[in-house]
This record gives sequence, C-alpha cells and structure tokens, in this order.
Amino acid sequence: MSQSPDISVVVPVFDEEGAAPALAREIAAAFAGRRVEIIFVDDASRDGTRAALAALKAEIPQLRVLSHRRNSGQSRAIRSGVMAARAPVIVTLDGDGQNDPADGPALVEALLAGGPDLAMVGGERVRRQDSRAKKVASRLGNGVRKRLLRDTADDTGCGLKAFRREAFLRLPYFDHIHRYLPALMLREGYRVEFRPVGHRHRQTGRSKYTNLGRLWASASDLLGVMWLQSRSRLPQGVDEV
Repeated sequence: MSQSPDISVVVPVFDEEGAAPALAREIAAAFAGRRVEIIFVDDASRDGTRAALAALKAEIPQLRVLSHRRNSGQSRAIRSGVMAARAPVIVTLDGDGQNDPADGPALVEALLAGGPDLAMVGGERVRRQDSRAKKVASRLGNGVRKRLLRDTADDTGCGLKAFRREAFLRLPYFDHIHRYLPALMLREGYRVEFRPVGHRHRQTGRSKYTNLGRLWASASDLLGVMWLQSRSRLPQGVDEV
C-alpha cells in the first residue's frame, strides 16, 4: 500500500476456513473506495484457515494475515490486530460471518462525526439469528452487566465495533476484554455510542462458546471490571504551563 490507511479492519478467526475467505471479500467490497487495510488474526487454527486467507492476498491487496503460534483467545487476537494496525480508526468484526461488513462504514462515520472524545461506536444486533437459548442467556447476561457496570450498553457481545486505536491502547488488557470495552472506555473519560446493526445466520463451522462457559468467565470478569472502576481517578484534562 502506497499510503497509510485511514481504517484498519481487524478480524479474529479460529477454525473458520469455511467463513473467512468470503468474509474477507465482503469486507473489501464494503470499504471499497476508502484507504483501508484488512487484518485477519488467525488464533492458531487447526484447520486450513490460515492457508485459505493467505491464498487471497493476491486478490485482495489490502489483506494482511497474522497468525498466533499458540491459541490465546479472541481478546488477544483482537489486541494483536490492533497493535499491528497502521490506521487511527479500528473496525472489528467476528470471524464467523454473522456480522454484516456493510454496517461497518456507518459506524466509522458516526465515530468520526462525534468528536475526539467519542472513542467507540458499538453495534447492537437487531433480529438476532441465534438459538432461543443463546438469545435468552445473552439478554440475561447483558442486563446484569449493564446494571452493575452502568456502561449504557445493551449488547456488548456484538463483535462489530468502530473505535479509536489510541483509546483502545490506553485500556488495561485482560482476557475477554472485548466484552467490556464500553465500561473501560467510560472509565478513561471517553464517550461511547451505539447503533443498530444486522445479524446473520452462521453458514459454516460452529460457535466456540457455550452458555455455561460464558457464565463462568463473566462472573470473575465482572468483579474485575467493577474493581477497576472503583480504582479510577480522572484528572478531567491535562494542561501544560
């Protein structure tokens, strides 16, 4: 790429050989005409995800493929992508194809129109294409989290987000941080907003999460984020004299 990109699209993937190539093409089409780089982070997949993406690099010159040597989880894959990104604005999507890349540019426009203190515009899924059990568990978890953290978010599980790279890198890192970005952005004194986005059926592969697994991780994560909130002291700005 002859010029630095304005937007870096970061997509974490694990065993998504069936979904990843089509998703990469959709992202390229959705952001056509913009200076964008597309970063897929393969979290040590056991299938042909990495090879399938690498084969697309000649077709999609904006595509970059990073690969973890050891499986480290979705949050670490997102962080690896953001660390490698060259643009000031990051867009994230889940790698299973359920997020529609066509919704990404609108989130970017809302972010850029909101001023420098708006750090993130998150997607909120409408007409979710998941099982009833998964939707009920998600609604319950989101309600508890929103009440305890006061993060104003109805759907932090949506992988489609646009945020400022600099703001993300200010946040304390821990596993599963991607589900707590609104609360952590607010903790740093930024504003966050949300926009409705579409949601699609998973066409290939299977979910890497279970309701019980999410519940187990969420309990300790919630306590940790509540502790971080209790230890925050904001200076309300910094002046040089």
